[in-house]
Amino acid sequence: MKTLSIVSVLSTLFLSPAHATAAPLVGESAPEFRLQDSVGQWHTLNEYRGKWLALYFYPKDGTPGCTTEACEFRDNVFAFRDINAVIVGISVDDVDDHKKFAAKHSLPFTILADSNQEVSKTYGVLSSFLGWHFSRRNTFLIDPNGRVAKHYEKVDPKGHSQQVLADIKALQKENK
Repeated sequence: MKTLSIVSVLSTLFLSPAHATAAPLVGESAPEFRLQDSVGQWHTLNEYRGKWLALYFYPKDGTPGCTTEACEFRDNVFAFRDINAVIVGISVDDVDDHKKFAAKHSLPFTILADSNQEVSKTYGVLSSFLGWHFSRRNTFLIDPNGRVAKHYEKVDPKGHSQQVLADIKALQKENK
C-alpha cells in the first residue's frame, strides 16, 4: 500500500487548477486577449503580430520569484528587441498593483492586468490556493504568426529570461 505524503494530500486539497482549462498546444493559435497595462491602456494579442512574443504569466506582483523573473526580463530587454521579440507579463493583479510594481523595478515592458482571470483561464494557468486565485508561472513563446511555438511550465524564475532568449534565437534559425 502506498502512503501519501502530507504535501501531496495538501496540494490535492488546497492547490488546484481553478476551473481547469487546457493550455494551448504548440502549433495552435494563441488565444486572443484584451487587457489593460499598468497605465490603463488596452492591449490585444493582435498588436504583437509580426514579432516574437514572450508571454509570461506570474503569480503576484512584488513576491520574490516574480520580482526575480521580471527583473531578469528587464535586464535582457535590449537583447529581446534586437531579435524582434517583445516581452509581456500577465498576472491577476489589478492595474494599480502593476503600476507600483513596474515603477518600483523600472520595468520597460508591458505587464497586463487579468483581474477577471479570464485570460489566465483561457491559457490554462489559473490556479487557486485556499480561495486565492493566481496565475501559475508559465511562459508561452508565440511566433510572429500568432502560433504557440513553445510552452514553459513550472518555470524557475532564475535564468528563465536567458532560456527564452536562446530558444527564440534557435527557432529563428530553424525558420530561415
